[in-house]
Amino acid sequence: MQVTKTSLADVLLLTPKIYKDARGHFFESFNQQEFHQQVSGFDFVQDNQSRSVKNVLRGLHYQIIQPQGKLVSVLHGEIYDVVVDLRRSSAQFGQWTANILSAENRQQIWVPPGFAHGFLVMSEYADVFYKTTDFYSPAGERSICWNDPQLAINWPETMQIILSEKDQRALPFSAAEYYD
Repeated sequence: MQVTKTSLADVLLLTPKIYKDARGHFFESFNQQEFHQQVSGFDFVQDNQSRSVKNVLRGLHYQIIQPQGKLVSVLHGEIYDVVVDLRRSSAQFGQWTANILSAENRQQIWVPPGFAHGFLVMSEYADVFYKTTDFYSPAGERSICWNDPQLAINWPETMQIILSEKDQRALPFSAAEYYD
């Protein structure tokens, strides 16, 4: 597995080695020993999967109670994946990084606790799979407005963004709860 550092400290882009032949392909999507060589101190407790149609934007989500680390991958389709540093003690507080994750490139993004995460579906639909380091906490769930001018995230242009009711009510970055 190839590991690439992103512009945010602790956020990693993981690219598996893919074995292809006339029958198709094979790759190891997760190996705990290899993961722990790059990221120590985290174990996964829950797997989640979502399907979204083109132009759906999910995020920017995080949990202030029971913060979750996430290992995100795409099983079908393509997404523009965004991670925002919400750690007040970080020199990169309020900065973001973005990557294209797809079923074709098989890349994964490691999002440690202390970051918000979101994505925009760029294909007709996308199946997104992610492992989390803590359980879902409805009381701790938070959302930051995807197009907050203070964050100035460079989202791909699209004719129409589709948001959930929850994400339509997301707070601006300046009013969000942060991590220490």
